[in-house]
Amino acid sequence: MTQPLVVSGNLLPWQRSESPSGSVLVDFKRAQSARIENYFLGGKDNLPVDRDAGTSALSVFPSLWLAARARRAFLCRAVTFLARAGFGQFLDVGVGLPASPDLHEVAQGVVPPARVVYVDRDPLVLLHARALLVSGPLGSVEVVDADLRDPAKILALACFDEGEPVVLSLSGVLPFVSDAEDPYGIVAQLLAGLPAGSALLLDHLTADHAPEAVAGLVAVYKAAVIALQARSRGQVARFVAGLDLLGPGLVSCQRWIPDPADLDDLPADGAVSCYGVVARL
Repeated sequence: MTQPLVVSGNLLPWQRSESPSGSVLVDFKRAQSARIENYFLGGKDNLPVDRDAGTSALSVFPSLWLAARARRAFLCRAVTFLARAGFGQFLDVGVGLPASPDLHEVAQGVVPPARVVYVDRDPLVLLHARALLVSGPLGSVEVVDADLRDPAKILALACFDEGEPVVLSLSGVLPFVSDAEDPYGIVAQLLAGLPAGSALLLDHLTADHAPEAVAGLVAVYKAAVIALQARSRGQVARFVAGLDLLGPGLVSCQRWIPDPADLDDLPADGAVSCYGVVARL
């Protein structure tokens, strides 16, 4: 394993990691979606190439930093809602770089024995996750190396109490799955592998409210060789078709059971451009 790499004053833990098949190199010359998101959230685990892409994105969509925080806040509220409803098992696919409070912190803050399985395919994300996503004393946290596009592998590797419902969390990941890759089939296969009474939590980028800004954002990501796809409300609704929608249903994510203190100061739908929904099987 190489020595730590220092980039612009930020310490990244490793330049490569070891896997059963040999060294897994982390590509620091291309922007990566999780690191760009980390930049929007004010984190330090990003590189100049990510900050360049993020700056370009902000030039066409100036409220992206606000949108990133709104998505994160939606995730925390939805997990709190579900934990209070009795859910104690969570499968978070496409976890991204840790940004406290993370899902397990929120869930275990309500249900201390909660079990959380994080899934991602990016080597740097996995390194950070295994080092930083540490369970509370009564619960458990596991980090699994798998791709959302391989639902069978995810279901095979994610270990939960048999028969107990599981919350499937897909936050910030579905816009990176193109229609050609069959995102609806992927989600359906994941849900089919979960016990009865399980739930789905997801958010999704949309161009419904700010089409020009979102089109510019998609173009910036394309220039960074990152495929990004916005979807309309009707297209997002297909992910939860036939499920029992909880709370206010499918709405802009900042409007999904907002904190009472924020009711008078919610950002406009176009500033966030993201739908959020929670549904039960």
